[in-house]
Amino acid sequence: MEIKKRKPPGKRLIKNMPLRVKWFLSAMTGMMLVGYGLSVLSEAGHLKHTNAPFVRWFLLGTYSLIMVNSGLALFGQAVIFKMRIENRKLIKNILKDRDRKSKRGVLTITKIEHPKPE
Repeated sequence: MEIKKRKPPGKRLIKNMPLRVKWFLSAMTGMMLVGYGLSVLSEAGHLKHTNAPFVRWFLLGTYSLIMVNSGLALFGQAVIFKMRIENRKLIKNILKDRDRKSKRGVLTITKIEHPKPE
């Protein structure tokens, strides 16, 4: 009996998710993580200045930097998703224009000719 390797259900769900939903979720989650991380960083700074134990504010500050960096990474991924959405729109419009021109019978093909050396 052979065991088939199956993808986790979450991976299949994300793969089938539309780009616009991926963009929205990653952008919102990224911004929330950045805000939360900065808030925790502020609390760590407050603990440092109120002479709390070193380990307490150090670990809280480290945790906050992890949250901020995770948020920035997610937001960067959201920018990538948004660019993919915009590129698809642009390509779709270009193809529509090309189809309209070919239906009218006006198809312009340009050829770049290099100058001949003398």
